[in-house]
Amino acid sequence: MSVVIIVQARMASTRLPGKILKQVLGKTLLEYQLERLQRVKSADRIVVATTDHGEEKPIVDVCDRLGVDTFRGSESDVLARYYGAATAFHGDTVIRITSDCPLIDPAVVDRVVGFYLTHRDQYDYVSNTFPELTYPRGMDTEVFSYKALKEAFLEAEDQPEREHVTIFIKRRPERYRIKNLPYHRDESHYRWTVDTPEDFQLIERMITALYPKKPQFTLEDCLELMAEYPEWARLNANIQQKLVK
Repeated sequence: MSVVIIVQARMASTRLPGKILKQVLGKTLLEYQLERLQRVKSADRIVVATTDHGEEKPIVDVCDRLGVDTFRGSESDVLARYYGAATAFHGDTVIRITSDCPLIDPAVVDRVVGFYLTHRDQYDYVSNTFPELTYPRGMDTEVFSYKALKEAFLEAEDQPEREHVTIFIKRRPERYRIKNLPYHRDESHYRWTVDTPEDFQLIERMITALYPKKPQFTLEDCLELMAEYPEWARLNANIQQKLVK
């Protein structure tokens, strides 16, 4: 069984264009994320799924330099892009990560993937975000079977289901067996994803404080940092996450 992390990434962003290539301490946010994902023990491969537009070349260049595979597909039909990437790289189990989460903890990813692999005869989709979010936003991990992804690709018709990859599965609890893995306490008030200038300002502070001392910093290190500097959370406290149900 092949376990593949597929990271969706593109240069375009309505609120912060080029966000994943913004730099902190001389490295892009995408580099930080891929460096962290390369420590996921339960995954066999990482694939960055970007669009077939020429403007994505800087993303591909970063991946080439880091030795990370890339796949190029539709910009608007992200579901087709994911299916194409999973098919091209023979992913039996697919881990969905979005490229705007540079602080993602590999131990969190391993927890979700490990549960799925151990219970794959009981669940088709396991995440730490649905139907309830308790982790800080930015630790988002979804795991599902290639079979479920293929069914979604073949059957999904409306625009949200084509754009958001797992909406088809999450909308059909009578068909797909869904499991949520919560954190041991509710920390969902923290927002460690990058979609706006305010988000980037917070992430820049966090990386600058953590990375030089401990490059392999954890979720718990991030929480301790925010407890030390509680005012930092106010930087992006008013930013609303784009959600589709």
